[in-house]
Amino acid sequence: MYFSAFVFHHPLQKMLAREDDKSLISDHTGACQTNRCDKSVNVTEKTRHMLPFLSLILAMLLWASSFVALKLAFRGYHPMQVIFGRMFIASLCFVVFIPAFRKVKWRRRDLKYLLIMAICEPCLYFIFEAKALELTSASQAGMITAMLPLLVAILAWSVLKERITRQTLTGFILAILGACWLSLASETTADAPNPLLGNFCEFLAMVCAAGYTVALKHLSDHYPPLFLTAFQAFLGSVFFFPFLLMPSVGIPGHLETTPFLAVVYLGTFITFGAYACYNFGVSRVPASQAAGFVNLIPVFGVLLGILVLGDRLNTEQWLACGLVFCGVWISSRRKVPVLPRPAIT
Repeated sequence: MYFSAFVFHHPLQKMLAREDDKSLISDHTGACQTNRCDKSVNVTEKTRHMLPFLSLILAMLLWASSFVALKLAFRGYHPMQVIFGRMFIASLCFVVFIPAFRKVKWRRRDLKYLLIMAICEPCLYFIFEAKALELTSASQAGMITAMLPLLVAILAWSVLKERITRQTLTGFILAILGACWLSLASETTADAPNPLLGNFCEFLAMVCAAGYTVALKHLSDHYPPLFLTAFQAFLGSVFFFPFLLMPSVGIPGHLETTPFLAVVYLGTFITFGAYACYNFGVSRVPASQAAGFVNLIPVFGVLLGILVLGDRLNTEQWLACGLVFCGVWISSRRKVPVLPRPAIT
């Protein structure tokens, strides 16, 4: 007992005890730092995993906001002025990439598909969409876009001879019925003077978008997506410029702040920003998984139309929207293969 007390109180032993305490403290501190590092690594990995999905959601939100931005732009400028301004501003954004575009090798046999792609979108697409947003609300136009995946499947079946299932056809019929119901149940307002014709024009715009998608599928294996987007913007600027020479259109002689900012927003954030977000997401997420995010566009379109423009949907229209979503869901739902029942041993 005395010996142990002597040893404990010996100066050398005190020093060793202090060293042991320091080592214990340092070990504890090191363990805490390791845990913090592990936690920070886990947070970083989770963030890195979520970033592509957040980018896809942001891209869909930006594309859905284009309906609202077009509505705001049309309040100050002629639709053809707005579309040309959008294409021209987008073209300016792509000018810095011209040196890289010069390295792209053209193939003569692809000229037909490039022209079909550009004629479908932006040329005919924006003519129909501009007319649609003159006649119907942004919320209803956004809902019609939900039919795009179905139209692409139908067109791919008829042109590319891709297989189409009864499930897809059933969903397509339900979505068409829902779109017709939505149009017939719509009430005429100052913001939607002819919703039936407007929704039909938006449907024609989606047909053009489906043709563009099928042509793009043929071209995307050889040409970079950025090059194809720039080609659309440049050709769209050339196509829509003659409309400015028409007496009924003309070149804008005044500057209205909100409509002008809406045009700038369309040319930069929509054509350029949404594209960048979407391609970042697709580069890190399977294409089939990324395609499902397109169904967020009508949801965001309806919400933004209500929040920003004050759009209102009656009960019957909400039910029609539900029928459209039901058709889209049925057509995009994948059947789970039935596994064989295990043999009883």
